Amino acid sequence: MNAYRSHRRITAFKSTPVPVGAGLPAMACSAGPFFCALLLMLISPLTFAFGLEDLQKQLSKPAVVSGPFIQEKHLRALPQPLLSKGRFVLARDHGLLWLLQTPLRQDYRIDANGIARRDPNGWQTLPSRSAGAEQNRLFFAVLQGDSSGLQRDFELALTGTAQQWQLQLTPRSLLLRQVFTRIDISGGQFVERIELSETQGDSTVLRMPESRSAAALSDAERSDFAD
Repeated sequence: MNAYRSHRRITAFKSTPVPVGAGLPAMACSAGPFFCALLLMLISPLTFAFGLEDLQKQLSKPAVVSGPFIQEKHLRALPQPLLSKGRFVLARDHGLLWLLQTPLRQDYRIDANGIARRDPNGWQTLPSRSAGAEQNRLFFAVLQGDSSGLQRDFELALTGTAQQWQLQLTPRSLLLRQVFTRIDISGGQFVERIELSETQGDSTVLRMPESRSAAALSDAERSDFAD
């Protein structure tokens, strides 16, 4: 009879979701080693699941992240993608420098004041509603892992682990759905790849294969954010 009652208790536990809370250690200790092992098996996937909040903390942890980028623009009308290369600097407390080096040199800066482009006279603020400005804002939010900001405009689906994760963005608004079908982002410690799939069949692939973190900006980088 005792074995039958014990079996009924275990069966009931397996079929009923158990909340992860402060009372669980006491429950496990009082129920015996088998119950404790079963409890740990059920709790572990919940305790160590990698979620959007974890991703945001991971990507926003370094004070500075920088490295090269390679961007491929795939157009239906062209047999080969348009290739551009450059360097980026993402500073947690300052913003983003997007420094295009080939096929032409052009520098962009995104910070709390908006988006600016550098010309011979210095940094010039771009119209906030331009197509380039919107795309740069999106890159900024993605590189920061700003899930709360992204969730305003996209449905987010995250899979994987802290070492190898994939994030799919599906546009919410009608305006964004007219431009993008989906955006796929993947990485590990940092964002490594972004692919924007457009409704007309074109796509943009951005790769950042050698990103590194730093404790502070260089003098030149600090000057770029200060000007």
